[in-house]
Amino acid sequence: MILTPRFVFLHLHKSGGSFVNEALLRHEPGACQHGYHLPRSEVPASHAHLPVLGLVRNPWSYYISWYAFQAARPRPNALYRVLSDDGRAGFSATIRNMLALGEDDALLGRVVAMLPGGYSNHGLNLPGPALARIRGTGLGFYSFLHGHLHGESARLHIARMEALRTELPQIMARAGVPAGAALAAFLQHAAPRNASAHGPPADYYDAQLRALVAGRDGPLIAQYGYAFD
Repeated sequence: MILTPRFVFLHLHKSGGSFVNEALLRHEPGACQHGYHLPRSEVPASHAHLPVLGLVRNPWSYYISWYAFQAARPRPNALYRVLSDDGRAGFSATIRNMLALGEDDALLGRVVAMLPGGYSNHGLNLPGPALARIRGTGLGFYSFLHGHLHGESARLHIARMEALRTELPQIMARAGVPAGAALAAFLQHAAPRNASAHGPPADYYDAQLRALVAGRDGPLIAQYGYAFD
């Protein structure tokens, strides 16, 4: 997360946060990094009264980006290794496993056992005990992660990653913390950061998997107006 004297920015995994982190550290006075992918529950008491800013992403796109990034790594993370059977499963089988974590106790137990017991400030930084709370929710992994990171909606302002260059300044203004000129210029003109290389959604999803994401991540999809394309 990024702490500033005016607000807190929470970095949701694979959702444009690296770009915004850099923008804020460069151009928001007093900004500093506090941990990595830490949730709202870890905001220091000194900043707990401030507005919280964040980003969200189309879930269909998130699962592609997560898979492509991990599959290309020399040492993928534990979550990917379990869900993909150490890389032997393809995209469809891996993401089906990811979407089943809330209902498959045996699979969830294997993943939880592989994850650290507390925050480590690198990678996904999702402790096993935190992920265990997905059990019985019926949520897709990305919806669970969104809720885990952002917590309750009070003083929470979210921009969509796909339109962050325009929506982030808008939510900052609504939160009463308008972007300065240098930050606004960076958001408009800087190149993307940490982008995964992958094709369009139609290259990855069959009709059944597409529908499964629509069901498991349906409330989030509806909340932010997303569609498959």
